[in-house]
Amino acid sequence: MTFDSLGNPNHEHQDTSKLLKDAPGIVPLLPMLYVAWADGMFTEEEFNIISTHLQAQPWFNETEKVLISRWLNPTTPPSPQQLQYWLELIQEIGQQVPPEKRKKLADLGLEIARIGTIEGYQRCSTPEVCAALDEVENALGVISNEVIEELLTTVPPPPPPAEQLPTPEFNIQQLQQVLDGEYPSLREEIKLLLSQPEFSYQYGLSRNEYREVVFNWVKKLANKGYGALSFPEEFGGKGDMGAFIAVFETLGYHDLSLLTKFGVQFGLFGGSILNLGTQKHHEKYLHQVADLTIAGCFAMTETGHGSNVRDIKTIARYDSATDEFIINTPEISARKDYIGNAALHGQLATVFAQLEINGKQYGVHAFLVPIRSASGSLMPGVHVEDNGEKMGLNGVDNGRIQFKDVRIPKENLLDRYAQISSQGEYSSSITSPSQRFFTMLGTLVGGRISIAAAALSAAKSALTIAVRYAYQRRQFAPPGNCEVKLIDYPSHQKRLIPRLAKTYAIHFALQKLIGLYSQQDQNNQREIEVLAAGLKAYSSWHTTDTIQEARESCGAQGYLAENRFASLKADSDIFTTFEGDNTVLLQLVAKGCLSDFRHSFAEMKFPGLIKYIARKASTTIQELNPVITRITDESHLRDFHFLLNAFRYREDHLLITAARRLKKRIDNGIDSFTAFSQCQNHLLALANAFVERVILEEFIHSVEKIEEESLGKILTKLIQLFGLAQLEKDKGWFLENGYIEGNKAKAIRREVEKLSHEIAPQAVHLTSAFGIPNALLAAPIALNLPHNQK
Repeated sequence: MTFDSLGNPNHEHQDTSKLLKDAPGIVPLLPMLYVAWADGMFTEEEFNIISTHLQAQPWFNETEKVLISRWLNPTTPPSPQQLQYWLELIQEIGQQVPPEKRKKLADLGLEIARIGTIEGYQRCSTPEVCAALDEVENALGVISNEVIEELLTTVPPPPPPAEQLPTPEFNIQQLQQVLDGEYPSLREEIKLLLSQPEFSYQYGLSRNEYREVVFNWVKKLANKGYGALSFPEEFGGKGDMGAFIAVFETLGYHDLSLLTKFGVQFGLFGGSILNLGTQKHHEKYLHQVADLTIAGCFAMTETGHGSNVRDIKTIARYDSATDEFIINTPEISARKDYIGNAALHGQLATVFAQLEINGKQYGVHAFLVPIRSASGSLMPGVHVEDNGEKMGLNGVDNGRIQFKDVRIPKENLLDRYAQISSQGEYSSSITSPSQRFFTMLGTLVGGRISIAAAALSAAKSALTIAVRYAYQRRQFAPPGNCEVKLIDYPSHQKRLIPRLAKTYAIHFALQKLIGLYSQQDQNNQREIEVLAAGLKAYSSWHTTDTIQEARESCGAQGYLAENRFASLKADSDIFTTFEGDNTVLLQLVAKGCLSDFRHSFAEMKFPGLIKYIARKASTTIQELNPVITRITDESHLRDFHFLLNAFRYREDHLLITAARRLKKRIDNGIDSFTAFSQCQNHLLALANAFVERVILEEFIHSVEKIEEESLGKILTKLIQLFGLAQLEKDKGWFLENGYIEGNKAKAIRREVEKLSHEIAPQAVHLTSAFGIPNALLAAPIALNLPHNQK
């Protein structure tokens, strides 16, 4: 049912002037009535409260009370046409009201009544009526001056100005050179190759079609020699692991199925032969691995054992009569699972199994086991099944492998660390089985480093797309103005800019780790293993978080497959659990921290121990000084020393208290495994604190070496934002432990928002410095940016 301008049903709409004549007492209420209905925010109960209050006022006549009852009845709302009549009346007369007399809706209504109808104004301008109108306005709960400006605006908002990016405050190409590190030319080669039409993303393929596309992509990379970069020169490579990781990291800007397939073939399978095998294996296989003549698998994970490699169940029993190993899968949980290349393409697998000789167990070793012939048929005793459709990475043919009495020659043992003589006797240069096991796994740490770097590349792609979109997409506007760009909203800035700062922080930490790994020796191997575990976990978790936030920041556009968040999200999610489950890896980091702590104490003489404890006590007293815990000024909060001291204090406190808790349990007779499990969450917090401290230190160290002032200035802000954002995230711990007080926690939050606002105008240039070509981004919402750098 509709009503005319007086609220009478079934009549034609009448001119708004009739309202002034027949119901003048209603006129002062019109602005408030219009706002109540136009915003659509009131509940039935709220309408009833206002209606009851108004009908009790003595200045309304009976006609006006009927209208109030109708217009404040949620079951009979005014029609759109009637709301339009009200708006026209408000605008027609309200624009004649001077600004100083229309600061509130009640004032505006009274002035409309004064101009339009003397009777209405005379009846409603008494102090009692004005007070009643103010009560109604307060019940609406609106910001009156903004609402009035919007009500009286009759012209459409102006079109947005011609789009133009903010002027970069630094040289983008110089920053990209810093980020590219030692291999800028190699990275550009890979980007150029991946930008060719044959590497274009393809949607809507069947699983098998997609797998073949990815396999052909890997062949093209192999033909260019990129897979062999870490192999010795005599086998077609360059002997340069750093170059291989640079290629892998750059592939992270493209389809992650290609990345994974490439990593399985050359990093895991080829790497196992290179690092666990000896010269005879290198000569026989590396050339064929490098050019993809032999497609291989890395068969470590079992259905029942992923992270716990030491207790895998696959058996390799030595048969001295034939000088062979017999490979068996003793139970269903022992089948090799999620093995890349297994379902379709794999011909040879590096199989990790428990070595058994004459009934004696010698622990996990690696064996080369043929699973398919050159024609593609399965070898006798080998059973393979497809893992099927996965959450992501469906261009990789993951499969399950089971073995039944599969015989391989003795020379197929990868025997760098253990050998079997012609008499069937076992020997190893590493006498401790535990040390031998960890040494063997330690040679594969490059996989974790590569995953950490590639995961960060996926985060960079997501941020680049989301930031570019935020510079184009406009939403909502103040009265009389054009709509505001997303990047200009503080909430949007806080969604993206701290994650951008964190991405830069992780990048510099990984750059340092890759350098250490490329030049590793026996003195820093343990350090590299701990850092690789921690940064792999931290980087991949950051990637998962960043892609999700970037997707949400792009709204429905981010949900379209063509804008790539779907594939980035689905394909990178597994990074948090392969090459080591992140939670398990952080426990490894915590053990490393505790080992270093114990080793440091063991080496200290008594005077040194006293000095160490005194230094810690002095630091604690200084850091927990009430003056320090309360300082909130900008220069203090942004100071590198404050940030470093906070990160170090947290790590030291967690380390010392964790050691104390573990020692107490062990002293009480609890075994070390149970004691460790009981303190597990504490230890995970310690590991995270260790990793974040390392990242912050390396970020600061790397930036301090940069001589270009403009680069140093923007990167300094990113350091400050990274540090403060992590303090804000973990403020509960710092408050609980008295490191900061409540007012300082609030100041940290405000500083995070302020830094995000300061950096936001440069965010698009900071993402451009990642150097991701448009052909690899390939997201339509990221390709319309004015003055694109790439």
